[in-house]
Amino acid sequence: MTDDSMAVRSARSPRGRARGGWRVPAGLIALSLIPLIAGGLRMTELAGGPVIMPATAALAAPVPLALHILCVSAYSILGAFQFVPRLRRRRNGWHRRAGRLLVGCGLLAALTGMWMALFHGRPEDGGLLLGFRLVFGAAMVVSIVLGFVAIRRRDVVRHRAWMVRGYAIGMGAGTQALTQLPWILILGVPGELSRALLMGAAWVINLLVAEWVIRRWR
Repeated sequence: MTDDSMAVRSARSPRGRARGGWRVPAGLIALSLIPLIAGGLRMTELAGGPVIMPATAALAAPVPLALHILCVSAYSILGAFQFVPRLRRRRNGWHRRAGRLLVGCGLLAALTGMWMALFHGRPEDGGLLLGFRLVFGAAMVVSIVLGFVAIRRRDVVRHRAWMVRGYAIGMGAGTQALTQLPWILILGVPGELSRALLMGAAWVINLLVAEWVIRRWR
């Protein structure tokens, strides 16, 4: 038997599928690492620890900021495991219970993010970036609500599609770190317009990937 045929048989076997099923959540959690670390440092600062992160106007509203960090962290990590087929198919109700928690965390993450952008955003973040945050935040809320309504109607196909879109928007912070890093390394700190465009591009990239995933499922 050739190496190629052995690889194909391994991928088709239950063991091979099980290994492959964990690659997606592992990649999603890796994508979340930078925002999760930044959020952890900010929470330490809010708890009275050393100041490590750059100052932000959102510190004037510590409760919404802490709630946003906690909800985004839970949404990123728990949401990644919803992509594991074996967990979705279990009959112990894990997928349903985790999904309910994700709906609450996702909505709170989006709403607190929009609230801070409106009332505690940095002056230089106005204009285009503020518009991006409000548009994609609202899109995240709509996606989660439509996904919840779809599963209440037992429309699994639409439920998956809308939940994937909502999760893709929520993961924007991780992709934004990737879109901004090359710019910073090559050209230095981006200006207001460049930063807004780079952050907006990250949300667009995530949604394009989400649509590709949805089409593959269909």
